[in-house]
Amino acid sequence: MNQSELLKILESVKAGELAPDKAIERLKHLPFEDLGFAKVDHHRALRQGFAEVVLGRGKTAQQVAEIVLAMLRKKDSRHNILVTRADKKIFAAVKRTSGKDARSAKFHELSGVISIERSDEITGKGTILVVSAGTSDIPVAEEALLTARLMGNRAEPLYDVGVAGIHRLLEHRESKLAQARVIICVAGMEGALPSVVGGLVAVPVIAVPTSVGYGASFGGVAALLGMLNSCASNVTVVNIDNGFGAACVASCINRL
Repeated sequence: MNQSELLKILESVKAGELAPDKAIERLKHLPFEDLGFAKVDHHRALRQGFAEVVLGRGKTAQQVAEIVLAMLRKKDSRHNILVTRADKKIFAAVKRTSGKDARSAKFHELSGVISIERSDEITGKGTILVVSAGTSDIPVAEEALLTARLMGNRAEPLYDVGVAGIHRLLEHRESKLAQARVIICVAGMEGALPSVVGGLVAVPVIAVPTSVGYGASFGGVAALLGMLNSCASNVTVVNIDNGFGAACVASCINRL
């Protein structure tokens, strides 16, 4: 439930269109609903601007499905639902939950994201550009792209424009880089791309190191350290493979 949805309930009570006991029934699971194994935070959109996101990894398929069902049961909330780091088994369980919204769930296999789109409202003020250094970085970039879109942003991809062929990036300097309000830059190997992008633009660049690379990349640690030591002062860094976290921060910036 977000601010506008809560306001509608309060206005309905004030106008006599909704009985107070009915309003209490709608609000009784705020701030959270205890499922035993999980406490679903129905209050989060009011506090943070977007509903709770479900991390699929580490949960059983049935647990994820029950959390999603708890979100779908909130008739006054029409927010998008996002499950990250999911697989086909989790997706099948989500699809079996009751309600037409669950049947509209989509599984984005490349990124492991499950999405249930119930709102197309745009709350971000500009465009979030998601840039990947290589094709191998696209799964993490796609997680960022889908998250940003489901959080109410216009988000565009720009993939496979790493420093090994820097002309591929420079071709989009005016058409895409200069038009973005926030840039998410995803790169593995030595993690050089965010520094290059940061030096070309006057907006925040959120760098995402990926675990792509050979032995000395240490599963993304080399890229992480390279990004943390960027000499471009508008670059900040999230954790390895954390496209979701980068999109959350980008969305917060884009709503300001």
